[in-house]
Amino acid sequence: MFDRLASVEGRYEELNELLSDPDVVSDTKRLMKLTKEEASLRETVATYRRYKEVEADIEDTLEMLSETSDPEITEMAKEELTDLKKEKTGIEEKMKVLMLPKDENDDRNIIMEIRGAAGGDEAALFAGDLFGMYQKYADAQGWKTEVLDANITGIGGYKEVTIMITGDNVYSKLKYENGAHRVQRVPSTESQGRIHTSTATVVVMPEAEEVELNLADKDIRVDIYHASGAGGQHVNKTASAVRLTHLPTGITVAMQDGRSQIQNREKAMKVLRARVYDHIQTEAQDVIDTERKSAVGTGDRSERIRTYNFPQSRVTDHRIGLTIQKLEQILGGKLDEIIDALILHDQTEKMEQLKNDH
Repeated sequence: MFDRLASVEGRYEELNELLSDPDVVSDTKRLMKLTKEEASLRETVATYRRYKEVEADIEDTLEMLSETSDPEITEMAKEELTDLKKEKTGIEEKMKVLMLPKDENDDRNIIMEIRGAAGGDEAALFAGDLFGMYQKYADAQGWKTEVLDANITGIGGYKEVTIMITGDNVYSKLKYENGAHRVQRVPSTESQGRIHTSTATVVVMPEAEEVELNLADKDIRVDIYHASGAGGQHVNKTASAVRLTHLPTGITVAMQDGRSQIQNREKAMKVLRARVYDHIQTEAQDVIDTERKSAVGTGDRSERIRTYNFPQSRVTDHRIGLTIQKLEQILGGKLDEIIDALILHDQTEKMEQLKNDH
């Protein structure tokens, strides 16, 4: 591990030199790539440097102990040695985590698609609950949420809603939300008081910048049509809705929520770029390590990952067997306990995998 850490530190120093090179500064694409790499190594290098400082302090303290006969200095040195050894152990554990294989998308913004699935109106209402939950969680993290498109049902739920969440390391925390979410509750329309089970699906895709994934115009078919649904005369008179089709993959994005064709086209391109990037990444992941896919990773999106049980105020994440009796707080955006547990589980699995590989 320490050879790898020394190598990371060397690369970090090299990057800092490159980032002050005028030729690099004038090349936007290269500058962006190198800045991102430098930022991804910063914490690891700072931790490794602190580790080396602590090791040097331990050696100095041991030397002092061997040279002194003063009881007071001996007592102080022993206390300091205990603290330093404790800190060293903590840093070693942190370095193990920092040296785990990184997901290159962790620091990206995301595009999230939430859809009501099985359960009709109740599923659409639940999709709205999930949308609210993620909005509140994003607010608590200091992230920004933007609705790109929404298909609202007559009773206030969402057949589907597409949102963009921007901020620090959004994907690293929300990537585990991919999958089918199940709700068990008595719908407001249920006169007999029977519990119904409905589902909504969540898809989380890392945002792809234009400089990283340049979709050629010749590969995109653009269709313009009249928006449908609520919206009054504007909807009937203006052909503002846009449908983009990426011909090589067959991926289609339709957008009609914006007030203009230009606005809808810009939003549709963001979603299309994210879907194509996600498609490419998923195919590569399937080829590289099908057998190693993490149990809490971003795999099968039809998999039921979590159940929200209203009668018992219980939320269960099935992937890690975690049950929390705090349904209202979780739907109120307090997702940290679940997300932290998922991250810890994922890191533990990766550590086990590294042990098996060596």
